[in-house]
Amino acid sequence: TNSKVNSEESPVESVISEIRAGAMWITLNRPDALNAITPAVVSGINAALDKAQLSDIHAVVLTGTGRAFCAGADLKFIRGEAGNDETSLSRFLDTVLLVMNRLETFPMPVIASLNGLTLAGGLELMLCCDLVVAARSAKLGAGHGNFGLLPGGGSSVRLPRKIGPTRAKYLLYTGEFVPAEQLVAAGLVNEVVDDDMLIPATEALVAKLVNKSPLVLRRMKVLVDDGLEQPCAIALRQELLASEVHARSNDLKEGLAAFEEKRKPRFTGK
Repeated sequence: TNSKVNSEESPVESVISEIRAGAMWITLNRPDALNAITPAVVSGINAALDKAQLSDIHAVVLTGTGRAFCAGADLKFIRGEAGNDETSLSRFLDTVLLVMNRLETFPMPVIASLNGLTLAGGLELMLCCDLVVAARSAKLGAGHGNFGLLPGGGSSVRLPRKIGPTRAKYLLYTGEFVPAEQLVAAGLVNEVVDDDMLIPATEALVAKLVNKSPLVLRRMKVLVDDGLEQPCAIALRQELLASEVHARSNDLKEGLAAFEEKRKPRFTGK
């Protein structure tokens, strides 16, 4: 569900999208507002994901301009909506949750490329991504409690699942902004690089995915995500069933043929 773009945000695009080197790059583009989330941002991400689904790509990259990846929901917008129209605020929060869920279940790997502050709703956006590359200057924080807010984009649910309840509660309760480097061992961030190496490091990660079967990546993502929600025995059975279905795929046949012929496979995603 796409929200209408706020007129005050035109003509500057709140979200810029472009396809390059096998990935759809989605860039939050409200640097003066630390890329805070508004209906226009939600609408822009949705539109970019629509394009990504129709394109021959292997991954999606989500990043930001300026000194923040995303500092969360735009509190000026929320204050205005909360004071004027609670129905409108509720509708906005619903669309935010929808885009978060869409990112999390998107049928290809989604990479968060954290260029700076990643706070509250920004952290929640990141939690919906499969892989995370961060600039050394990036700081991450739950942040809602600093302003008397409750999470509305899933951090009370997704954060403990990613890093365990004890670490998650520390971030949620204190609202502290933690350097990305300190969260690698916790499993929240895959890699931290010098700021000027963020784009090359993200491109290098995309390059590792481009030669893989899109079908395998899609099915692996579903298996991992669904498996986390189920008892081990059921998840293992589902993996076996998925493998039986996958055995009939062209990509598996091509992979085995390439191995035998000592060449690189040419996957079609079928």
